[in-house]
Amino acid sequence: MKKVVIYDTTLRDGSQSEGVSFTVNDKVKIAEKLDHLGVHYIEGGWPGSNPKDKEFFKAMQGRKLKNAVIAAFGSTRRAKTNAADDFNIKELIKSMASTITIFGKTWDLHVTDVLKASLDENLNMIADSVGYLKKKKREVFYDAEHFFDGYKSNPDYAIKTLLAAQEAKADCIILCDTNGGTLPTQLKEIVADVRKHIKIPLGIHTHNDLGLAVANSLAAVEMGCEQVQGTLNGLGERCGNADLCTIIAILHTKMKLKSIPDIKVKLLTETSYFISEISNMKLADNHPFVGHSAFAHKGGVHIDAMLKNPLAYEHLDPNIVGNHRRFITSELAGKMPIVMKAQELNVKLDKKSPQAKKLLKKLQIKEHSGYQFEAADASFELFMKRALKQYTPFFKLEGFRVFSEKRFDNKIFAEASIRVIVDGQEQYSAAEGDGPVDALDRALRQALDKFYPTLKNMRLTDYKVRVLDTKEGTAARVRVLIESQDEKDAWTTVGVHENIIQASWEALLDSVEYKLMKDKK
Repeated sequence: MKKVVIYDTTLRDGSQSEGVSFTVNDKVKIAEKLDHLGVHYIEGGWPGSNPKDKEFFKAMQGRKLKNAVIAAFGSTRRAKTNAADDFNIKELIKSMASTITIFGKTWDLHVTDVLKASLDENLNMIADSVGYLKKKKREVFYDAEHFFDGYKSNPDYAIKTLLAAQEAKADCIILCDTNGGTLPTQLKEIVADVRKHIKIPLGIHTHNDLGLAVANSLAAVEMGCEQVQGTLNGLGERCGNADLCTIIAILHTKMKLKSIPDIKVKLLTETSYFISEISNMKLADNHPFVGHSAFAHKGGVHIDAMLKNPLAYEHLDPNIVGNHRRFITSELAGKMPIVMKAQELNVKLDKKSPQAKKLLKKLQIKEHSGYQFEAADASFELFMKRALKQYTPFFKLEGFRVFSEKRFDNKIFAEASIRVIVDGQEQYSAAEGDGPVDALDRALRQALDKFYPTLKNMRLTDYKVRVLDTKEGTAARVRVLIESQDEKDAWTTVGVHENIIQASWEALLDSVEYKLMKDKK
């Protein structure tokens, strides 16, 4: 196998994730990002199903991609009609996509109970649809929907559906585990039998209902499947689709198989966060390869071993996939995170030096008062820079005011006003928000917007409050953790105070300053 063909369906299957709704502009941006990553096919949507997808294909007709081919998705023709007269088939042709992927029924249960057609008519539908599209000079991929369930139910008929597509000159047949209920051992046995009958290239399309979508996709590759379909970050209906970030990383680093260009593998983390940002779906910190915690080390023993040999607790160099190693500050880690962070800042610091002891004491005082840098890496970096006199604030706060009001319509109204000085200029701004912290965030951004336009690319993705000493009641200190994200990265900041607004301000301030510091590098 020369390479594994990567077929991305984030724009179609991924958009079926609960809570995800891409605009046409979103889809165009994602397509361009996927093309830059180097995937081979981008499934743009189903032009016969909705106006948005039709508009996307029109928008892409005037754009030249460097690496990817845009594919249109649709179904086989309806029963008791001709492919040439079928509405969905016509829309696929009108999309002007050079590659068309159509799905058909391979499970006899779906043919009889869902399509309400005969088994023979279903075979005709597959052959007629594929054959017609081939006559229109299109590259045609046939998605054998529910193939593995169909094979388990009626293997002879399931194979017949594939043969119908092959005889109609399909370019590739993709075996779909649509319900996501197949085990890797079962999948391998079934693919091995399919290969006895099908001579054209095979692909794999898996869902993650058993948490095995990646494992099943890789098992299929081991059995000779040349095309892998999936989504970035595993987006998709129910439990999602096979995650292409993980698949691509494993193909290149563990299986030594080519897919996207080698030089593009380092873009996986950046692309993952870009998709997370546009889809408004937070990437799990422990996401393999690209997650914020994928290469994070907390225990002192682990950190000590990592300093001696990174292979001790990492299965590969995080830079390969565009991620980075992190040493987490906690009571378990001692001085080592301080020493390591100082080295990142080009400051020589021996863990036995008075300066290291002084920094550790400051850190312990902060943690004793409630700060948790273990979960706030951005605040820790700012703490280190400030302590080492290597940080210049981007602005100075003159003051802020926040209030909430319940109005006659029972809605809670929040407003914040803020006054800051940037480059000697005083800036005042006021904004409304869903709550006091949201209003304060909006007001601060408005005040800084003309000086630091990149703040538009940042958003708050999580906000957590914890009461540190419940015995103090309403006078207790609270710890606020804010997670923020832009198109390339995610970071967490912390604030502690008896006043929840002040604690939130500390975390918000660190979040904004970290973003600005990061962009300046």
